Amino acid sequence: MSVGWVIHLSRVELESLIKGFVLFFSSMGILVSVLFTFYYKQEVKKLDEQLFTQMRVCSFDLKCPKFQIDFEQIAKQEPYKLYKTPKALKSFYPLSDASYYLAISLENKKYDLLKSKIFTTIVFYYIGVMVVVLLLSLFFAYYSLYPLRQALLLTQEFIKDLLHDFNTPLSSLRINSFMLKSECPNNEKIERFEQAIATIMMLQENLKAYLFEYEQTKQQFHLKEFIEQKVALVEPNYKTITFEIDIPSDVVLEMNINAFSRVCENLLTNAAKYNKKDGKVLIKYDKQTNELIFKDTGKGIKNPHLVFERFYKEQERGVGIGLHIVKKLCDELHIAISLESEVGVGTTFKLQLTKG
Repeated sequence: MSVGWVIHLSRVELESLIKGFVLFFSSMGILVSVLFTFYYKQEVKKLDEQLFTQMRVCSFDLKCPKFQIDFEQIAKQEPYKLYKTPKALKSFYPLSDASYYLAISLENKKYDLLKSKIFTTIVFYYIGVMVVVLLLSLFFAYYSLYPLRQALLLTQEFIKDLLHDFNTPLSSLRINSFMLKSECPNNEKIERFEQAIATIMMLQENLKAYLFEYEQTKQQFHLKEFIEQKVALVEPNYKTITFEIDIPSDVVLEMNINAFSRVCENLLTNAAKYNKKDGKVLIKYDKQTNELIFKDTGKGIKNPHLVFERFYKEQERGVGIGLHIVKKLCDELHIAISLESEVGVGTTFKLQLTKG
C-alpha cells in the first residue's frame, strides 16, 4: 500500500480505511493482550514451582545461599506449601522438635527481580507481535477497502459521464426556452418549464459538488452583493415567498466563491421550497457573532440532527443530498454550520464565517 494511494483517498474512503484498521487492530490487540497476560501468569506460576522445588532441596542440605533459613514456631502454617507474605516467599518443613518449623524464604525484592525479568522478556515479544498485528491490520483494512474503492470509482465515472451528457440537452432546453419566452412573454407554462430546467441544473451542480472537491483558490467579495445575486436567482421560482436581506454593505469575505455559492444556493432554495404559502426568508449577518443567518417560516425539521446525513429527507421531494453537500462544502471552507428548527414554526441555519 503506497503512501500516495492513501493521500488521494476521498474523505469517505479514508474514514472507511481508518475504521477498518481500528476495528481489526483493536480486536486483535485485545486478543493478543489477553493471551500474553495469561502467558505471563503461567510463567510466574512456573517460577513459583521452581523456587518451591529449590526450597525443598534446600531443606535437606541447607546449601542454598540465595534463600534465608530460619526457625519459626508452629502456628497455622502447613508444611510443604508455598506462602506469599508481604515481606518474602516462604515454605515450612517439620523438624524433630515438634514445636518448630524450618522456614526457608526468599526476599520479595529478589522475587520481584525474577518476575521483572520474565515481564521484560514477555513485553519484548509482545511489542514484536503487536508490530506484526499493526502491519496485518493495515493490510486487512486496505484489502477490504479495495473492492469498495473500485466500485465507487466506477460509479463516479458513470455519474461524470452522465453529467457531461446532460450539458447538450440542457443547453438546447435553455435556448429553446429563451426563444419561446421571447415569442410568448408572461406565459405561466413557459415559466414552469424554466423552473424545471433550473431545478435540473441545480441538481447537476449538486452532483458535481458531491463528486469533486473545489480548488482552494480564494477570492474577496462583498457579502451583501453576493447574497443579492443569489436571491435574484431563486426568487423568480418562488413568487409567494418574501426574501429579506439584512446585511451591512461593508462586510467582505475571502474564500472559494464557487463552493460558498453552492452552500448559499442550497440553503436559500430549501428555505423557499419547504416554506409556507406567503412565507418569509430572512438572510441576516450578525457582526457581533460573525454569523450569516438563513431563517425561514417554513414547515420545520423533525430530526435536525439527521439533516446532514447523506440521502436523509423528511419530504417526498428531493433526493436528500443537498444539505449533505452543504455540510461537506462548509467543512472544506472551514465554516462551522449549525441549525435550530421547530416543526410548524421554521428553521434557522447559522454559518460561522471568517471575514477577509
